[in-house]
Amino acid sequence: MTAVKAGDVEGLIRRGPDPRVPVILIYGPDTGLVADRAARLIAKLVPDPDDPFALIRLDGDVLAGDPGRLVDEAGTLGMFGGSRTIWVRSGSRNYAPAVDAALKAPIEGARIVVEAGDLAKSAPLRTLCEGSPKALALPCYPDDERTLADLIDRTLQEDGLRIDRDARDLLAGSLGSDRRASLSEIGKLSLYARGQGSVAVEDVEAIVSDVGASVLNELIDAAFSGRAGEAERTYRRFRHEGMDPSAMLGAGLRHALQLLSLRLDNPRGSASQIVANWRGLHFRRKATAETQLARWSAEALRPAVAWLQDAVLACRRAEPDLAHAQAQAIFLRIAVEASRRRA
Repeated sequence: MTAVKAGDVEGLIRRGPDPRVPVILIYGPDTGLVADRAARLIAKLVPDPDDPFALIRLDGDVLAGDPGRLVDEAGTLGMFGGSRTIWVRSGSRNYAPAVDAALKAPIEGARIVVEAGDLAKSAPLRTLCEGSPKALALPCYPDDERTLADLIDRTLQEDGLRIDRDARDLLAGSLGSDRRASLSEIGKLSLYARGQGSVAVEDVEAIVSDVGASVLNELIDAAFSGRAGEAERTYRRFRHEGMDPSAMLGAGLRHALQLLSLRLDNPRGSASQIVANWRGLHFRRKATAETQLARWSAEALRPAVAWLQDAVLACRRAEPDLAHAQAQAIFLRIAVEASRRRA
């Protein structure tokens, strides 16, 4: 089997794959991460990506209609010699037969990098590459804390910057699981800090759009801290400003799941101990987070998570006015429940 563990993919990309393996499949639900890793791998394999004789780009839909073309391209000699790399971009049609033909053909002096989306374990393209000694299958799953930290350090280092540990923790806590969105935020930060050598907490606070001082935290913290009047006023203001109710509920759900995870991981820990180890939490929110964790047990958070999940689904199907009424009612329900649970 030549399936690579998700945790080993970054190291393989940095080292470069075994030159004796001609086909590399990069797949997963995070399309931004798939594209990023494919581009980095191509940069390892091709000295000049602008050389049309060294790098051939093919669309998966084209290969679906002409499965033999991949073998033809892999067997074509470059005008000036040297190795050739073929970069296959995913399409909407099944191009597994083209990859199957390439795996069965004698390929010398060529590498094939295949991008794909979220492939089930039984998907033909995945089973072909995982079952062939001539291929590698590299899974790309959403970034976790470790891969986010590595991404931040590596991306900033490329621009001659280093980042303080507290700033990196804050930045990592503000980023989501989508690689493309994360790279966009890190890129903005790099431009902001260019020339100063290092990135501090103040730089992250100044430029990243979703750090702990996010406007939605005003509503979320009011609700989960039991301040019903403030939650109601804040919700009305956000509604007047045109904020989407599903976005507000989604942010509330992520926060509830974060609290629940922390409570499950630390069933006997005090609120202050849990907050002290909460990576990425903005320092201005620490006192509020302690209040919330003191009020909410894991048993109490489970129904709150269910309320928010149901409300997110209901809002997507409802007219705007009804969606806002449902979302506001849920935040008030959470605030009332929290007010009953004195810290």
